Amino acid sequence: MSNAVFKIEKPKNEPVLSYAPGTKEREELKARLVELRTQEIEIPLIIGGKEVRTGKLGMCIIPHNKEVVIGRYHMAGEKEVNDAIEAALAARHDWESMPWEHRASIFLKAAEMLAGTCRCTINAATMLCQSKTAYQAEIDSACELIDMLKFNAYFLNEIYKEQPESTKDSWNRMEYRALEGFVFAVTPFNFTSIAGNLPTSAAMAGNVVLWKPASSAVYSAYHVMTILRKAGLPDGVINFI
Repeated sequence: MSNAVFKIEKPKNEPVLSYAPGTKEREELKARLVELRTQEIEIPLIIGGKEVRTGKLGMCIIPHNKEVVIGRYHMAGEKEVNDAIEAALAARHDWESMPWEHRASIFLKAAEMLAGTCRCTINAATMLCQSKTAYQAEIDSACELIDMLKFNAYFLNEIYKEQPESTKDSWNRMEYRALEGFVFAVTPFNFTSIAGNLPTSAAMAGNVVLWKPASSAVYSAYHVMTILRKAGLPDGVINFI
């Protein structure tokens, strides 16, 4: 029996950390910056949950220090795009049919990870990839993305609760369906939060997604994708190309 009604509380904006001298968050961020800056990573495509390497590589460089390469990413071609479309469509039915609360819980878990254990990682990645200061990264890649995930879940739940009037002899009910096909999310370079919001907002509503990050921001976008997968996002729902 499944007759529980889940209640999603209206969230509050994520508090902004100061990163002032002597604070714990400043020391953690400085250490993470050193780690990421000195560890060049390989970034694969993620199609249907599988890591795909094409051998055609682009470089992730630090804009304010272009001699430093922090990652190399594999570029998608026609075959990989078609594979991603097929993977998305294969995942579509099960994802759309999943109870809404289960879909929401994945993104709310990602928000909690961003607010906690993954906060300094996503901020450090954004600072290195997009040349932002600690404060600029904090209000973008941490706080704004956390808020988007939480408020999207809350307001989508409010939309689902909006129902038509019933008559004296029948009940009227509205069911929201996902779009036919897939959503193609082409995200900008300058805001990690927007890069994360475009694919996740569509997926939260039951859609499957092809996510094409900006070539100059693949590094920070990949860190977002990694967090989503750790939060339990099913294979094929968001395909990173």
